[in-house]
Amino acid sequence: MTEIPDERRERIAADPFCETLGVELVELAPGTATTELVVTEDLLNFHGTPHGGAVYSLADAAFAAASNAEGETALALETNVSYLDAVAVGETLTATADREHASDATASYRVDVTDEDDEVVAVFRGRVYKP
Repeated sequence: MTEIPDERRERIAADPFCETLGVELVELAPGTATTELVVTEDLLNFHGTPHGGAVYSLADAAFAAASNAEGETALALETNVSYLDAVAVGETLTATADREHASDATASYRVDVTDEDDEVVAVFRGRVYKP
């Protein structure tokens, strides 16, 4: 497996939006990445469950990291997410992105968001363009 240069890993891990939300880059390798987020009260919606935007952002961060891990710029073309379950405050969500398909100009990724029991709580899919 190709090693990701420290400079690239640090640039991806220092994403300002992710820092604001509390999203952490846990693993990074070519075509794959894992991010984590602890669900805090400020990430809840008016139902008292994690806001879909927070869950989406966690998955999107893993997608962005995985698709840019090899150094080639990758820009999102389309994404979608299916929410399957909610979790409680204090739980850590983990998003794992894996490349499913790649061509010269595009690539597709699946991101599973899991809870602390390794149950899938959301599924995200995204496609990038590599200019």
